Amino acid sequence: MTKITPSTEQTLIAVEQVNKSFLLPDGKGEFTVLRQINAKVCSGEVVALLGRSGSGKSTLLRIMAGLIPPSDGQVISNGKKLQGANKDVAMVFQSFALLPWLTVQENVELGLEAQGVSREVRRQRALKAIDLVGLDGFESAYPKELSGGMKQRVGFARAFVIEPQVLFMDEPFSALDVLTSENLRGEIDDLWNAGSFPSKSILIVTHNIEEAVFLADRVIILGANPGRVRGEVVIDLPRPHDRTHPRFKALVDYIYTVMTNPEAEVTGEITIAPPAKSKSPYAQTLPHARVGGISGLLELIVEQPESQEDIFKLAERIQLAVDDLLPILDAAVLLGFAQITQGDVQLTEIGRDFATTTILRSKDLFRQQVLQNVPMLVSMVQTLREKRIGSMRADFFVDLLDEHFPHIEAERQFATAVDWGRYAELFEYDAREERLYLPEPTFAENR
Repeated sequence: MTKITPSTEQTLIAVEQVNKSFLLPDGKGEFTVLRQINAKVCSGEVVALLGRSGSGKSTLLRIMAGLIPPSDGQVISNGKKLQGANKDVAMVFQSFALLPWLTVQENVELGLEAQGVSREVRRQRALKAIDLVGLDGFESAYPKELSGGMKQRVGFARAFVIEPQVLFMDEPFSALDVLTSENLRGEIDDLWNAGSFPSKSILIVTHNIEEAVFLADRVIILGANPGRVRGEVVIDLPRPHDRTHPRFKALVDYIYTVMTNPEAEVTGEITIAPPAKSKSPYAQTLPHARVGGISGLLELIVEQPESQEDIFKLAERIQLAVDDLLPILDAAVLLGFAQITQGDVQLTEIGRDFATTTILRSKDLFRQQVLQNVPMLVSMVQTLREKRIGSMRADFFVDLLDEHFPHIEAERQFATAVDWGRYAELFEYDAREERLYLPEPTFAENR
């Protein structure tokens, strides 16, 4: 892996020591979204911001666009400290955000009209942008007459017509079907490679690893809770990036490896650091994956040769977004059902057993692995056993989790723990009373 080297190109936008926090709903304390962010976008490059949900990708993009201010630090755009909206950028959003009462041409002209550009110049530039995105002939059409892909093309034309120094794209293909997004992604890449792209640089926010490697020259990998820069990866491939090239697969596998190991340092070498041990079992972060999703994924992998599959191909095969796939893989690894090496996931012996056995035995195996690998659930069971009635209110455990997570995340952690604990028959949960109970036979055996 080639390590990132300082760019000799002109720096268009630089983020320096940026932090961003929001007040919690109850007004007590703050929730930090971004911490100590340093990044830059240079002329002549495509940069991808890649990270899981909660890494603050879109928040960082909006700070760089001047739509929201940082809590600390600064953004330098075109050599000047950013104050207010960034006039050097245009943005393409995930949603199409077209005005339904305006035609395609009128929607494209909106930004120019706001800048006070004359009608004739607006018309000429809009028609050029519309032609560039392949919508020539649809100038007078209204949004209701267009498909999703065509609406997003209008969004691109509306950004192109401004001729920004940097084009920001916030997951612009995620709202489209697979074939349409692939077609539009390829066309954007063709425009860039042909040198006819109407901006000096592109900054794209995505959670799609293959998309990042396909489009970008440099990938900035963000960690989550709070968002922080874990490192950068240079996509050292000739343009256009060939998906069948062995180096393309190696880059995708490397990024999958570091994305599935949140504590791993992002360097040119794959070295997975062991997770830090915590004194409190309630500081352990459980991946938000339900048991059904874990078992279903293992059943898919066990059918492959040697119960092993490339993660990139697995995601492609089951058409599952990265944000949905990674927590399931994390859970399988945490429970000892799978291991990940060089971008491949392989079931362990007990993982193969879990994926192929009966329901009753799968519960026994799941209970065994939970008790060995999930200190939080072990502590919850021990607490219930200490109680004379074998029962505790749910908010007792949520309060313990609150010490380590924002309240919303604490509730999600508790919900995941309950799902795993009930399947393993470690305890029962009464949602109406919001109480945990030891199963009757277990409780009787321990008195």
